[in-house]
Amino acid sequence: MAEVLRLDGVTVVRGGGPILEDLDWTVREGERWVVLGPNGAGKTTLLQIAATAIHATRGRVEVLGEELGLVDVFELRPRIGLASAAIASRLPGSERVLDVVVTATYAVLGRWRESYDEVDTRRAQALLEALGAGHLAERTFGTLSEGERKRVQIARALMADPELMLLDEPAAGLDLGGREDLVRRLAALAADPVAPAMVLVTHHVEEVPPGFTHALLLRAGRAVASGPVDEVLAEGPLSEAFGLPLEVQKTGERWTARARA
Repeated sequence: MAEVLRLDGVTVVRGGGPILEDLDWTVREGERWVVLGPNGAGKTTLLQIAATAIHATRGRVEVLGEELGLVDVFELRPRIGLASAAIASRLPGSERVLDVVVTATYAVLGRWRESYDEVDTRRAQALLEALGAGHLAERTFGTLSEGERKRVQIARALMADPELMLLDEPAAGLDLGGREDLVRRLAALAADPVAPAMVLVTHHVEEVPPGFTHALLLRAGRAVASGPVDEVLAEGPLSEAFGLPLEVQKTGERWTARARA
């Protein structure tokens, strides 16, 4: 399988200290990765590198076959789908939901003078329908609940038919029902053979959707474990990553973790 994302010896330094340190990581076509770790582990920074939003201080990064630093990232970004709280905070609250999704065609936030074909509008509506948000198309983004916003953001991330999809804590802020609905929809997306390679960042194993194939554990900017999800989401690696003894259970295709008594 072709490589979609490759990091070789990547270090990111901010404020005089490393946020990521000497990280090697490869994501290939068809893989669905979950990235876990405690607060401050470097998860969001890793996703920002993958999204071409920031550059590494040291090391080599390839995204979709292009080396960062040698490519126009503005041409690369439309090939990457991103759903994150940072993007959501910049979406105009007065924007019609259908326009929130369709503007991803040009990788812009907020519709202005650009024009869209009918095929673009139909695709945006179909994506909203697939994520259970079709009835929200004429609402404004600012009137949506947190769970509704998450589904709209994922539809937006899929709009440009990306080759790499990045999800930064998509279940954050959701209640139990909202989380389970989102996990179910992400599991369906993961099961789709034509869906892009996916990377999902979370703090909680309970939020890992069925169908995800690989996991990366981070602690203090370094990789603790990386590989097939059943090998990585185990008591030893998770306990090391989170710095306390954990009991980890898998029921069906879902995980739970708690501190060992």
